[in-house]
Amino acid sequence: MPYVTTSDNTRLYVKEWGAGPPVILLHGWPLNADSWDDIGVGLAEAGFHAIAYDRRGFGRSDQPVGGYDYDTLADDLATVMEKTESKNAALVGFSMGGGEVARYLAKHGSANVSHAVLISSVVPYMLKTDDNPKGTDQSVFDGMLAGIRKDRGDFMQSFAKTFTGTGFISKPVSQAVLDTFFTWAMQAGLSPTLACARAFAATDFRADTAAFTMPTLILHGTSDQVVPIDGSAREAARLIRHARLVEYDGAPHATLATHKDEVIRDLVDFLRGEGEVSEEQDIRRAAALDPMLGGLQPII
Repeated sequence: MPYVTTSDNTRLYVKEWGAGPPVILLHGWPLNADSWDDIGVGLAEAGFHAIAYDRRGFGRSDQPVGGYDYDTLADDLATVMEKTESKNAALVGFSMGGGEVARYLAKHGSANVSHAVLISSVVPYMLKTDDNPKGTDQSVFDGMLAGIRKDRGDFMQSFAKTFTGTGFISKPVSQAVLDTFFTWAMQAGLSPTLACARAFAATDFRADTAAFTMPTLILHGTSDQVVPIDGSAREAARLIRHARLVEYDGAPHATLATHKDEVIRDLVDFLRGEGEVSEEQDIRRAAALDPMLGGLQPII
């Protein structure tokens, strides 16, 4: 089933690995489903049915004029789950894809979801506001949009280095990985690229976190320069009951590439029911993450 068709006749490219309990993988911006290849193979080898798809506007999916808001993207996820007959599925969102997990749960409910996983995710809210002081300044997003409009290729080559934590000294990935990132990024349409950047920058998922009623795992790098951990994973762990936060010390945003073995291990263990947070642990976790009760502390 290489394609499914949504209610507005948008074709979404779908790829699958393995057989067993379904795990839906939602990719980050500005990538596509191929960014899940290593994780998908690892899940399949562990006995799961991994399913990834190109978000509308990206990769091999159609590039419609609209539909790049999170409500529509959540509906697209619902379509993929329906057409792939994914029952009691685990939802795993990387970066922008974490927002789709949150909005799907808030809009479509949790009855058909067994587990939720947020990896380097934008949840709960990226934009810095008076009531979200740990967020990112609007000027940063304005600069991203301006850079893409001026010279998208140059922007994406530079962004690939920030994404992977690559610098003059630090080289956690090969040049080939950076080149592949660039190829994936340039497969997306310009309009969808801009629209989705606006969506993940400005969409507030804080209310959506109440819909995470299933076991939830949060994975995030402490050196993430794209989605800084303080305003994202640590805040999400405070808001989502029974969430387990695993911090990868020194890891950049691109944990699927730089820490793929750890991600596969932690995903498989979690989906097999290991390491779920009890009621007592959840109370201690919330206290540790509450600034009024001692500040932010890693919960491993």
